[in-house]
Amino acid sequence: MKKIILVLLVAAGMVSCNEQKTAYVDTTRLIKEYSEMQEVEAKFNTRSDQVKTELDSLARTFQMEVQEYQQNMNSMSTTQRQEKEEELMRKQQTIQQQQQRMGNQLRQESDVVIDSIVTKVKDYVQDYGKENNYTYIFGSNESANIMYAEEGLDITEEVLQKLNDSYKKPE
Repeated sequence: MKKIILVLLVAAGMVSCNEQKTAYVDTTRLIKEYSEMQEVEAKFNTRSDQVKTELDSLARTFQMEVQEYQQNMNSMSTTQRQEKEEELMRKQQTIQQQQQRMGNQLRQESDVVIDSIVTKVKDYVQDYGKENNYTYIFGSNESANIMYAEEGLDITEEVLQKLNDSYKKPE
């Protein structure tokens, strides 16, 4: 009987020594409120507005050309109308292709930068976990990967503050 109690005490001692430190971060909030991400979003919103303005200008110019054609088409020969209509169709296709190309280019650039930031945040959380002796740091987001956590295990604010403090703004 004494042996069983001794074995149980040793086992309980081993389990208590192997306590695992866990926490979680709200990954959506971490990414959204990270200073670098906010700067990148602002930069791409500005670029997107510039591209939209440029494309709107092209579309207005094209629309004016179409209106001019419509006003003058009755005074044109059939051949001239066909040539002008073909020219206008080519211009319209060119504008549409340019819109698509510029939109895709902006999206691709944005995706590359955002992926880089997400990787940076993941690496930071990993380093933070190591430095603070966490066994696990879980990620939670709007799809509710963590349905319940004991109060005090959400370290989002602390990690976000330190992450933003470590961000060095470009000169």
